[in-house]
Amino acid sequence: MAVRRISVGLSDVGRRRVSNEDAFFADDDLGLYVVADGMGGHAAGEIASSEAVDTVHGMVKAGRDLLRAIEQGDRSEETLRKATRLLESAVQAATYMVFAIAQHNPEQQGMGSTLSAFAVCGTLGITGQVGDSRVYLVRDGTASQLTEDHTLVAWQLKQGIISEEEAALSPHKNVITRAVGSREYVQVDTALCELRVGDTVLLCSDGLHGYLKDEEIPAIIDLGPPVAVRRLIDLANERGGRDNITAIVVELS
Repeated sequence: MAVRRISVGLSDVGRRRVSNEDAFFADDDLGLYVVADGMGGHAAGEIASSEAVDTVHGMVKAGRDLLRAIEQGDRSEETLRKATRLLESAVQAATYMVFAIAQHNPEQQGMGSTLSAFAVCGTLGITGQVGDSRVYLVRDGTASQLTEDHTLVAWQLKQGIISEEEAALSPHKNVITRAVGSREYVQVDTALCELRVGDTVLLCSDGLHGYLKDEEIPAIIDLGPPVAVRRLIDLANERGGRDNITAIVVELS
């Protein structure tokens, strides 16, 4: 089933940073959306996120026939496996690319990026996740997080080591356990989800979701992509803006 996609993306430096190390990509025709949050000194974070996004785009674009097959109704196990593998391979390629670039410049060694990717194939969505940027599905007035944060605090919560209250106050909230490019290989989380006409998808960096409660998201999303994206960025800035802020809102109709 063909699903119309309308997206708006926006990135802002925030109120405390001098440069923007976030990067994003949105292509309604291809059905691919990516948010990356770079890290590293000497503008290396900016390079890492940009290269990561470009590599994922190139890989997925080369395999777009797989996404089209699903959109046209092919839900065979083999096709779904190949499409999921396409997104995983794209993120792995980005990891190798960023790592390789860093090896040629001592000032860039250790640079990396988070990366959240979402592919829309008709009424099926595919996520690819590394780090702590996020993908949310907004449906019937509720926002559900589709991705899992790869952070020390998230791991401690999952293991029952700390409580939600302790997590909120933890000094380790920004310690990432997986990143694109810090090594030449990274474990990529992938997942499939069913989509419906009327759903909205939000991709964002931690510079946004760190200031936002999940229950606040639906009312803002209801404003429509152009207004919602601007409002989300403004909200993060109003509440401190200590990091770069990036959001993509994708409306399915």
